[in-house]
Amino acid sequence: MPAEPIEAEFAFPPALSQGQEEEYRQLEREGPLSRFPTHTTIDNTNTDGTLSTLHELGKEYTKQGLHLVEFEPGAGEDPREWDAGRKWFITAATSFLCLAVALGSSLVTGDLSGPAEDFHAPQEMINLTVTLFVVGFGIGPLLFAPLSEVFGRKPIYCVSIFLYFIFTLPSALAPNRATLIVSRALAGIAASAPMCNVGGTVADVWAIKDRGFPMALFSATILYVIFLIFHNTWTDAMLDHFSLGPCLGPVFGGWIGEKAGWRWIYWVLFIFVGVCFIFTLLIPETLASVILRRKAERLRKETGDDSYQTLGELESEPLLQTLKVAVSRPIIMMFMEPIVLFMSFYLSFVYALLYLMFFAFPIAFQEIRGWSGGITGTTFVSIMIGIMFALCIMPYQEKLYAKATRDGSFPEARLYPMMLGAIILPFALFIFAFTGAYASVHWMGVCVAGAIFGFAMIILYIAANSYIVDSYSNYAASAIAAKTLMRSCIGGVVPLFVTQMFHAMKFQFAGLLLALVACVIGPMPFIFYRYGEQIRCRSKRATKARRGEGFKSDPNAAAH
Repeated sequence: MPAEPIEAEFAFPPALSQGQEEEYRQLEREGPLSRFPTHTTIDNTNTDGTLSTLHELGKEYTKQGLHLVEFEPGAGEDPREWDAGRKWFITAATSFLCLAVALGSSLVTGDLSGPAEDFHAPQEMINLTVTLFVVGFGIGPLLFAPLSEVFGRKPIYCVSIFLYFIFTLPSALAPNRATLIVSRALAGIAASAPMCNVGGTVADVWAIKDRGFPMALFSATILYVIFLIFHNTWTDAMLDHFSLGPCLGPVFGGWIGEKAGWRWIYWVLFIFVGVCFIFTLLIPETLASVILRRKAERLRKETGDDSYQTLGELESEPLLQTLKVAVSRPIIMMFMEPIVLFMSFYLSFVYALLYLMFFAFPIAFQEIRGWSGGITGTTFVSIMIGIMFALCIMPYQEKLYAKATRDGSFPEARLYPMMLGAIILPFALFIFAFTGAYASVHWMGVCVAGAIFGFAMIILYIAANSYIVDSYSNYAASAIAAKTLMRSCIGGVVPLFVTQMFHAMKFQFAGLLLALVACVIGPMPFIFYRYGEQIRCRSKRATKARRGEGFKSDPNAAAH
């Protein structure tokens, strides 16, 4: 199954217990231990039919005469024992990978009219270069996540970023629109590996208590690090680590397209991805299960004793079975679990709005106000300001969560920021609709709307992601994979209709429609806060934690 999701790793208070995180780390799978009886020669359950810890599982295998291979404390084998310099290099290098992927999705929006003119193609056809790249975000992780369990994170990084590098070159040299579109589709799928692996790499080398500032670096993808260093406990900034990256794309792409032409946008991306590929060659393997497996293979070769095994090897499933589960379970959960379905839909709407802004801002500033592409791209800084302000208030969310869970943790306590965001988001869209539509209205009105939108987007994402992980802590990877798939597919189709929508309906009414949709779905977090517990108790996969009792009321959840 996919590795532990970044949303689980960096949520604070932690969404997963220490035992659940260690299970992801050593076994690279999800679900209660007792549900995976892969070895029929041992009884790996307690009297009540459950197995609560990896330690108990290891003891059962040891009774059978197996030598479990583990990290030797103090020997430097465990990535979490590596020196700080090595950890920081890995953190910085993987953050660059994240930034390269995020920029790749939006940098090209800086000049989409250029290739349309050169190739005499309809604008919506060129917009496919964004659509197919973003859709690749949702499809690629279903393949790359299980493959990383078998081959490790480093080989997947190398292959993924190398293919991203190679498939970006045809975009820069494209002689026709077909080459441009196909190469972007392939680049999007290839670039998706960091979405399911980079967060896990950071968690591989940093323990929960040490993740504050590394998380900030990862979340901001190199930007605002100086600011965040003074707030290294803001662990809820984990949200979606691609939030700032896409906003940087139009800022850079607008100026590159204006001064050098659209092909240089792809050349700059090609060069940057090439630098990132060099980083992948230098990053060491960090996945604990793979490192331990290599140690076990070495011991078996040196001693000739096949009893040296790792828990990951003993509990592993065939690759085809792993791939089948990785693809099917997220889709099943998407349609069978109401929390996953509706929360994913809400987040998909917000994500679609972000990519809609990449096309609506140029209409508001270039078409209506006559600004240049470079200056228009700079206005996306307003959304980034809103994002940073949202991160500033997250310590208050932590206090609110602590107050609400004094008698025990329950997933619905994560929803307070989402309820606030659901109220603020429509206001941002109303302001955007009726300030962007008129040249006589000062441009600051649109930027204020962008800042409010960025603020609402972040607090919505933080709360909803944490709620999904808390509600399905035993199946967090699949739940997040379902969300990512829906988010990418819905967000990806926005470029195909947004320009026509704003032209045909007129700017103010198109914006008004979006605001009204936000009003209609706004009650969703309030509904789940009231009825979420009942919905979870009816599910076979969700946690059964009850308000006032916490996770101790859930027999299938590890202690929180």
